[in-house]
Amino acid sequence: MPLNGWLILDKPRGLGSTQAVGRVKRAIREAGLPKTKVGHGGTLDPLAEGVLPIALGEATKLAGRMLDSDKIYEFTVQFGEQTDTLDTEGEVVRTSDRRPPMAAVAAVLEHFTGPIEQVPPKYSALKVDGQRAYDLARKGEEVELATRSVTVHSLVFAGGARDDNELAISAFALGTGRHDALDPSAPIEFAEAVTLVAHVSKGTYIRSLARDIAHALGTVGHVTYLRRIKAGPFTETQAISLDKLDEISKGASLEDLILPLEAGLDGIPALSLDPDDAQAARQGRVVSGLPHADGLYCATHRNVPVALVELAGGTMKVVRGFNLPDTAE
Repeated sequence: MPLNGWLILDKPRGLGSTQAVGRVKRAIREAGLPKTKVGHGGTLDPLAEGVLPIALGEATKLAGRMLDSDKIYEFTVQFGEQTDTLDTEGEVVRTSDRRPPMAAVAAVLEHFTGPIEQVPPKYSALKVDGQRAYDLARKGEEVELATRSVTVHSLVFAGGARDDNELAISAFALGTGRHDALDPSAPIEFAEAVTLVAHVSKGTYIRSLARDIAHALGTVGHVTYLRRIKAGPFTETQAISLDKLDEISKGASLEDLILPLEAGLDGIPALSLDPDDAQAARQGRVVSGLPHADGLYCATHRNVPVALVELAGGTMKVVRGFNLPDTAE
């Protein structure tokens, strides 16, 4: 039977997303499993690690939706040096002796929460006049990327540390020059680096966020650690290591590791269809007279996903059809 669903990989540092897809294809091939279409649900830079959803079979039809989903990252900003790539791979282009007070870091996070504008890194896969920005940058050409609007839903210290009112009040006092709000006997703690957790919308560049946070604190910085801990509905608790993946190629069962196709549609309600309407959906035909609220649904027949559909005024139109066997037949 063809493989359909999601394999959530804990991508290690140093491995590209395309290479990760290749490793999955090889594991499937060496295990003697049916030839399967494989794709990923959102690129991770080689220097980044963490949750990389791998779509198998019919789930590849949902990979585009995964690209549009929110992500959560844990990352470390090292203050004092800015590189041309905004991470540890590049050359240092700016330095600063300033190290921000921890209280100031706590206060500035609020200013980067909500809708923000950011300029993507010049070392990115965005295209400029038909060419990848990183290709132009590597040639030494000047790269200018347009500012984009993104949303940072939340931005906090990793582990919840230093995220309280006392630090925020102290930071306010520092920012306004009012030191009377601080305990004069308590030493001010300065940060060489901080580790943060950001819940962001699609299109958000963490390297740019780190750069801008450092600039707002009167210094420079770059990302030294980046881990994606959630992509869409998928979390790191569901992710498997490359070692676990390699066990598949040696004969270990894959069934317990593959999540169903509909796992990528978390939050989208199911719509159960009768045989006639299910057949119409499979053929891409419009179905009318359905007594359901407008919106997006995962249409099913006997609990098997048939199509991603849009309902409006009781009329159902297919957004994306799935060619899955009806196991109940």
